[in-house]
Amino acid sequence: MKKIISVTILFVLGSAAAQSQNYFQARPNPSASPTPSATPQVQKRQPATFELSDYGVSFQSEPRLIIMMAALEAAGFDPTPAGGAPSVFRSQVRKDLADLDPDLRNRLRTFYERNKLPAPATAADQAARYVSLAFALGPPPSLEAPARSEELPMSLLEVLDFAPLVREFYQRSRVDEDLVSYTRAYQAEGDRLRKLTADVVRSVLSYLHTRPITISHERVLVTSPTAGKKKKAPRTYTTRERTRQFFIVPDLLGAPGAINFRVIGDEYYAVLPEGTDPASSELRRGYLQYVTDPLLLRFNRDIAARRDAIKQVLAEREKAGATVSPDVFLTVSRSLVAAADARYEEVRRLEALSLEARAKLRNAKDDATRQAITRELQAATIAVQDESIARLAEDYERGAVLAFHFAEQLKGMESSGFDVANFFVDMISLFDPAKEARRLEENAAARQRALAARQARLSARRAEVETPVYSEAEAMKAAALVKQLADIEQTLRLKDYNNAETRLKALLRDYNREPRIFFALAQTASLAAADATDEEVQAERLNRALGNYRFAVEASSPETDRAIISRAHEAMGRIYSFMENSAEAAKEFDAAIGIGDVPGGAYKEALEGRKKLAQPNK
Repeated sequence: MKKIISVTILFVLGSAAAQSQNYFQARPNPSASPTPSATPQVQKRQPATFELSDYGVSFQSEPRLIIMMAALEAAGFDPTPAGGAPSVFRSQVRKDLADLDPDLRNRLRTFYERNKLPAPATAADQAARYVSLAFALGPPPSLEAPARSEELPMSLLEVLDFAPLVREFYQRSRVDEDLVSYTRAYQAEGDRLRKLTADVVRSVLSYLHTRPITISHERVLVTSPTAGKKKKAPRTYTTRERTRQFFIVPDLLGAPGAINFRVIGDEYYAVLPEGTDPASSELRRGYLQYVTDPLLLRFNRDIAARRDAIKQVLAEREKAGATVSPDVFLTVSRSLVAAADARYEEVRRLEALSLEARAKLRNAKDDATRQAITRELQAATIAVQDESIARLAEDYERGAVLAFHFAEQLKGMESSGFDVANFFVDMISLFDPAKEARRLEENAAARQRALAARQARLSARRAEVETPVYSEAEAMKAAALVKQLADIEQTLRLKDYNNAETRLKALLRDYNREPRIFFALAQTASLAAADATDEEVQAERLNRALGNYRFAVEASSPETDRAIISRAHEAMGRIYSFMENSAEAAKEFDAAIGIGDVPGGAYKEALEGRKKLAQPNK
């Protein structure tokens, strides 16, 4: 068996940086919701063991999506940023598709090129329509396409004729044989997302003081053979139970950073590209919609009673030149989700500011210092509130015309401890159409301050060279990370790889998307591979190392983490070289060389590795 090249233990410690007859019930079945005048029920404390499945969330590897995106890959879709290297999984898929029939590849490519969205559409925009098509297809091997109908979304209709090509691709490529190994890779990504997703779900439900409704009951008319013969025959109904689910679907071939969200009946799909942070607002909004949609159905009569008032606000937006949906239920849904997301983020950030300020005040030596800390907190608080207003204004302009109203109502609910469902009737009945029509004007000043602050932050990031600027709290946290990484390094010296990996994964809870931790995880896997005596075990550890090096690169800032990026590319080059994949090794070495000779980087090592690749094997 080959012996892997030695790996120097080095943790990078440098720079950081719609009405319906449906009605719903949750598990366990709650009592009937009180009227606004009744005493609200305090939401029971959630159990210590937090199982995502209890809250409607599960992880799913979707074969239709894998097949669709592999066909799109063969068609020439490539979301890899200019100058970047494709992911390990994408590289493997390309290798697997190398012998695809040229005529089929050409027809796939021709369809994709002819149906490309015009600029400035992004790679994510190009892929989104095909993701929708994937979920509209039947299961393999038939992959039957839906009948062309006006009920289908226009975006799906635009690419519907790609379905026969996907079916032919499935039949004539090796993708059916590779689905087992591909699915394992998707499941591994799901495992990475599980803990982070649980944190998001738990915090969202805690903010709303609720739990999601996971069971729906639909009232269905029962027809009998004699029903048509009797003109006045009584109608009989039965109840059909359905499970509402929120699926997290990894997409290792999707456009990085772009979450696709789809709702199909009672099933909600959040399609997450590789490396996605589940704490992102897009996933949170998707889950908020899953949680709040049943409220709209439960209180649809209350919403319908306010139909004219909502349309009055929408009419004012149309006069202003905005494009809005005439569907009042969609308007309410968008507004509630936008408000809850903005308020959630504001509350979370204000809590962090308060904790930081309290820590500073405890260490303050005199009144002048305490006053300065207080002024700093006040300014930061205003900035957070301004940003929340700016986000609400942006959603308002996109049709969520009750977003400001719902945000104000939620603010009064947050500290009550009562389920958000207890407040919904009041929230929908209390808004004033005239007031909502003036929201943008009334909040213009705060919004402008937020936009100016955004621009200032952007300019500051562009001005950074090597060393990021930290607040005192951030500096303390960074120092704590350095110490913990150093301690784990000692564990690695003892070759206790499992312990080191467990401790590093635990650090990700407090240092989410920290590139140095991903880098350390990659090195741990590399060292463990060096000691492996079984070739399959060694290959698995090397692929794990490549994946974590890739995460380290993706989580790093090109302005502040060039040393990490340099070393990660050079390390991946060495691994690919050992695996006798010279083409990928050359790409990684070139990427490291292209960064330049940065302090703490691996420029010279990359030059040496590139030179060895050019030497003939002896």
